[in-house]
Amino acid sequence: MTKIKLTFILLTTLVTAFAQDKTWTLQECVDYALEHNISVRQAQNTLLINEQDIKAAQGNFLPSVGVGLRQSLSLGQAELFPGNFVDRTFHSTSAGLSVSQSVFNGFRNTYIHKQAQLGLKTNQLELNRIKDDIALNVVNAYLNVLFNKENLETAQVQYEFSKKQLEQVKELVTAGVQPQANIYDAEATLSRDAQQVTISENNFNLALLNLSQLLQLPYNGFAVEVIDVGTPSESLLYADVSPILDYALANRIEIKVAEKNIENAQLNTKISKSGYYPTVSLGYGFNTGANFSNLSSSNSFFQQINDNKGHSFNLSVNIPVFSRYQNQTAVAKSKIREENSKLNLEQAKITLESNVQRAYTDAQAAFKAYDAAMKSLRSQELAFNNAKERYDIGNMTAFDLEQSRVQLVNAQSSLINAKYDFVFKTKVLDFYMGKFLTHY
Repeated sequence: MTKIKLTFILLTTLVTAFAQDKTWTLQECVDYALEHNISVRQAQNTLLINEQDIKAAQGNFLPSVGVGLRQSLSLGQAELFPGNFVDRTFHSTSAGLSVSQSVFNGFRNTYIHKQAQLGLKTNQLELNRIKDDIALNVVNAYLNVLFNKENLETAQVQYEFSKKQLEQVKELVTAGVQPQANIYDAEATLSRDAQQVTISENNFNLALLNLSQLLQLPYNGFAVEVIDVGTPSESLLYADVSPILDYALANRIEIKVAEKNIENAQLNTKISKSGYYPTVSLGYGFNTGANFSNLSSSNSFFQQINDNKGHSFNLSVNIPVFSRYQNQTAVAKSKIREENSKLNLEQAKITLESNVQRAYTDAQAAFKAYDAAMKSLRSQELAFNNAKERYDIGNMTAFDLEQSRVQLVNAQSSLINAKYDFVFKTKVLDFYMGKFLTHY
């Protein structure tokens, strides 16, 4: 037992160490989440239950078989002759076999079997929907890590620039070119940049933590592979929303689930209507028994079993005449649920169309914001370079230079934010088009 425990601990340690030392790719993150997510595993267990429902529904077509055994013992006095009582011990043994087969029950068993099969298909679709949502969430969390990492790198570059700027200012002050106050301004700028690096590091670590928790992996040592998103272009957009809508309405899981729910409601109506039909069943029985008493001599046990055996056959027909409105109300409620399922399908289509239109509009707006951010950055870079030259020759104050640098930093941050926002929103469109979210 001790060896088993040690082996288990060793394997657990190795798996944990592997998870901590590994650099995870986007595809590996998605695959791992789909394999280990609790919602996915619960949905897979639901499929196992559905398989048992199908097996139980198939069993309704088979005859039921039962075996019964009974043994009794009676103790007490018995009157052999008037006024003459004696003690009597009486043993009774009986055995029976019964077989019952449903011949017709308004096709109820057939509809229940179809309903069980439909339940399996519907829950398989639900499982795929859960997997789609998880994949999209993982991609979003992964991109958020990359976004915060790029922000951190930008903050670090600005910090290094401020350090060099402080050194340069000190040299100019020593040479008597600039006043001592400029050193204080440069040191304040460096402090603000150091603070921004700390904030960016914290945001990056939080993004990593969020992704590791989504994957249910230890955070310590967790790292992801850096994907070069590059410079996304307008080619990632779709020229028209119509193909996306057409594909989504024909293939999205929520639409297929709504359609399956209509089929299920229709089967429920048929099951309810089966209550109006007569039911027919066949039965067969075999019975035998043996009795013993201390007051009489009987044949042997097996002889009595053979002598007392008997067979019975029965045909049962039950014709419903008045069910106290139970069948009528069951059918009426099933038809109402059937109508509601059709309305749910219409609502699912409306919701899906709205989501696709919104995603398409968001993606277009995100590209415009990204394009504007690129133009703004180019302008701010030119403005800062010009300000730097003017500052170096003494034609601009340190305060004005800092204002120009702040505008440049803001433009860089805006571009990073706009870039990842645009990339993710194009991934949402790919999601509705059924494309692989992990391809770049």
